[in-house]
Amino acid sequence: MFDSNRLQRLQQASLWDFALAFYAQPGVEQACLVLQDRAGVDVCELLVHGWLYQYGLQIMPDALAVERKASNHWQQSVTAVLRQLRRELKPQAVNNGAVAQLRKTLQQAELQAERENLQRWQQWILQASTHNQRLTNCAISQHDVAQWLQDRLFFDALALEQVVVQPEREKVREALNRLATQLDRYERPR
Repeated sequence: MFDSNRLQRLQQASLWDFALAFYAQPGVEQACLVLQDRAGVDVCELLVHGWLYQYGLQIMPDALAVERKASNHWQQSVTAVLRQLRRELKPQAVNNGAVAQLRKTLQQAELQAERENLQRWQQWILQASTHNQRLTNCAISQHDVAQWLQDRLFFDALALEQVVVQPEREKVREALNRLATQLDRYERPR
């Protein structure tokens, strides 16, 4: 049964504010980068799941699949392009102040693209109601948060096995555990 009180509390919260505060927690940035670079995880989507978890909610799998497509399009056509350009310019920026400034501008644009993506996710989520079935309650013990995150991001363990090669799986699992630990330490408004 869907708890509309959880949605009402969520409506008072900013996904962007959560993302900034959570990302600043010890080990979260590195864990997110491991998941992004080694497992192809969309960090914005990961942050969405963390935000919802704080309110005892999760996205229904069918609805997630549809919205994930829209988000992936934005990420691939805008955010990833900016990130790639920024990374390609890194060696040149070491000895060239103008290129270093350009990298900084690209980094700011990349951050703005991620913020836009998160705002789109939040708008989509806040359109949820008991009638459109985008969200459902989640009740997870703190021992299961890493597995829950993995299931949200990969849908199942087999998907993780297919996406991530063997030597990287342990690093991916460590990153998921780090995020789970920080989510449980983060003050929850449940």
